[in-house]
Amino acid sequence: MAHLLGADRVTLTLGTRTLLDQVSLGLDDGQRIGVVGPNGAGKSTLLRVLSGLQPPDDGRVTRAGGVRVAVLEQRDDLLAGSTVLDVVHGSADEHEWATDSRIRSVHAGLLADVALDADVATLSGGQRRRVALAALLVRDDEVLVLDEPTNHLDVEGVAWLAAHLVERYTGSNGALVVVTHDRWFLDAVCTRTWEVHDGGVDQYEGGYAAYVLARAERARTASTTEEKRQNLLRKELAWLRRGAPARTSKPKFRIDAANALIENEPPPRDQLSLTRMATARLGKDVLDIEDASVVYGDRVLLHDITWRLGPGDRVGLVGVNGAGKTSLLRLLSGRQQPTTGRVKRGKTVQVAELTQDVEDLDELAGLRVIEVIESEKRSVVVGGKELTAAQLVERLGFDRERSRTPVRDLSGGERRRLQLLRLLVGEPNVLLLDEPTNDLDTDTLAALEDLLDGWPGTLIVVSHDRYLLERVCDTQMALLGDGLLRQLPGGVEQYLDLRRTATATTSSPLDARPASTQAPAAVSTADLRTARKEIARIERRLSRIADQEAVLHQRMSDQATDHQAVLALDAELRALAAEKDELETAWMEAAEVVG
Repeated sequence: MAHLLGADRVTLTLGTRTLLDQVSLGLDDGQRIGVVGPNGAGKSTLLRVLSGLQPPDDGRVTRAGGVRVAVLEQRDDLLAGSTVLDVVHGSADEHEWATDSRIRSVHAGLLADVALDADVATLSGGQRRRVALAALLVRDDEVLVLDEPTNHLDVEGVAWLAAHLVERYTGSNGALVVVTHDRWFLDAVCTRTWEVHDGGVDQYEGGYAAYVLARAERARTASTTEEKRQNLLRKELAWLRRGAPARTSKPKFRIDAANALIENEPPPRDQLSLTRMATARLGKDVLDIEDASVVYGDRVLLHDITWRLGPGDRVGLVGVNGAGKTSLLRLLSGRQQPTTGRVKRGKTVQVAELTQDVEDLDELAGLRVIEVIESEKRSVVVGGKELTAAQLVERLGFDRERSRTPVRDLSGGERRRLQLLRLLVGEPNVLLLDEPTNDLDTDTLAALEDLLDGWPGTLIVVSHDRYLLERVCDTQMALLGDGLLRQLPGGVEQYLDLRRTATATTSSPLDARPASTQAPAAVSTADLRTARKEIARIERRLSRIADQEAVLHQRMSDQATDHQAVLALDAELRALAAEKDELETAWMEAAEVVG
C-alpha cells in the first residue's frame, strides 16, 4: 500500500488556541478517512494543512512525488460570469469528457437539474455546491479532500455520492479524506476515522459505528471518571447495535464487544411510557391536515393532503428539494394557511418550530448563553427528570466557560444549539425541526438525540440526515415532488428506490399514494383504529422476537460443541424467522389500511 501524504509532528496555533499539537499521521493508497470532532476543534484546519493550503507553525507535511491533491472547502470560489461547463471541464472539448462513463455518472448524479450553459452566479447555494463538487470528481487526482461535502445535498444526493466515492477509492485508486457530520455517510464510505480534539488526532479503524465502539471501549479500559460521556456513548452504541427496522446493513464492528457493553442498556426510548405521557399532555387530537393544497402561481406544491398526527407520533419527512417539506411544516405551525382545505389543532397543542434561519438570535446578541435560557425558564422536565437551565445547557455541549459567552461570539454550530435549547426549555408538546443537524458535530447530535429520547410529544423532523431520521423517528414519510404525501414502511431506503424508479421511468408519473395517516374514504374510523392496534401489537411482538433471537444466538455460541443442542436451537431460530416473516407481511397489510 503506497504512502501518499502525511504529517510529521505538525503544530499550528491560531490566536491563543493550539489547534494541532505535534500531530503525526499518514494517508495511504486505498484509504477512505472520515474526520470527526467537536466544532472548532481544528478539523478544517487539519485538512488545509494536509492539502498544502496552510503551512504549519512547526513540523512538516510530506507528499509522495507527483501526488496531486484536490480540495473542496466549505465555501466555493466560483466566479460570476463563468458557466457550469467552464467550472467543471474548463477548456476541454466535449468529446474529451462526454465519452467517459465515469464523468457521465458525475453529471447524472450531481448536475441533472443544472443547465451546463448557466452562469454560476444564477445558481442556488445547493447547485453551486454540487457544481464545485462535480468539478473535483471529474478529475484524476490521487488524493481527494472534502470539507462537509453533504451540505446542501438531499438524501438522494448523499446516497449517490457515497456509492460513487466507495467505488472510486477502492484498491489502488487513490485516497479520500472527508470531514462530515453525516454519520450514515461516515459508515457507508469510510474505512478509518480520525478524531480531532484538544490539539491531537486519535485514529480508529472503521466508520462511525466502529469509532463509537472504540471510544466506549477506551473509556471503559481507562476507567474514566467522565460518567455522563460514557453513558451517552453506551446509549449511542446500543442504538447502533440494535439498528432500526429501516436499516439495511449491519454496523461493521465486533459484535461480542458491543454486546458486552450494552447488555444492560435499555432501548433508547420507552415508547409506551412516552406515548402515555404524550396523550396526557396533548389529548386525543393534535394536528389534522384535511384535504389541504398549497398552490404558488401555476405550481401545485401540495395537493389534497390529509394527514392526522396523534399524541407521541415521531415522523421523519424526506423529499426532493422544492417538494414542499418546509411548506408542510409551515402549515403545521400555523405560519401558512392552505390554499384549499384546512388545518385543525387540538386545544392543548403548543407548537415549537426550529427553522433554518439562525438570525432570530441577532436581537439577543448582547446576552450570554445561560441568560438567554434562564430568561425563558429556569428549569425543564426531560425524560421524567427536572433539569436546571445550566444542566440543560451543559447537556447540549456548552461547558461553564462557553455558557457565559455572549450570543454574538458564538459559532454557527453553537447558535444552532442555542436555538434548540430555547425551543426545548419552553416545553412544547409538538416539535417541528427543519434540518436540525446543520452545523452540529457528531457528539452534539448524539446529545440532542438523547434529549429527544425522553421528550414526550409529537415530533416532525425534516432532514437529509438519514441516521438522525432512523434514530429519533418511528416512521418516515416522503414528498416526492408530485404534491402527494406517502408513507415509507421501508424507511429511507424505500424512498431511494422510489426515486430510482421515477428517474428510470420519467415518461410516467410515480404511483404515489396519500400518507399512511390519510384514510381512503371507504375505510371507517373503526377499521382504522383496529389497523393501528394491529400495527402496535405486531411491533411489540417483533421486538420480543428480536430479543429471543439474541438469546438463542448466545445459547448457540455457549453450546457450540453440543451438536444436538445446536440443531434444536437452530430449529427454534427458524421458527422465529418464519413467524417474523408472517408478522412483517401482516404489518404491511395493516399499514395499507392505515395508509
